Amino acid sequence: MADANIWAQLLERIKADIDPEEYRRWFSASSYASDSGDVITVWVPAAADGRQISQNHMERLRRELTRLGRSDTLIRFVATGYSDEEDDEKEE
Repeated sequence: MADANIWAQLLERIKADIDPEEYRRWFSASSYASDSGDVITVWVPAAADGRQISQNHMERLRRELTRLGRSDTLIRFVATGYSDEEDDEKEE
């Protein structure tokens, strides 16, 4: 896991503590964008997804960042404005 990006590392660490459906709903469509050292940027399909993760899972994510020696690192969610659900609607 040493070569995995920080977001993948965090997700691997919290996955066991989250209901599988909850994890799928909020984290499966998220993806690593960048890591500047003090800010990890994560893409999410919509701003509401980022808010949901922040409100309900940020404490757990912060705990794991601290365990990884990154207690001063912030996580920033950026909405891509595109989701798999929208893709499904376009195909119909």
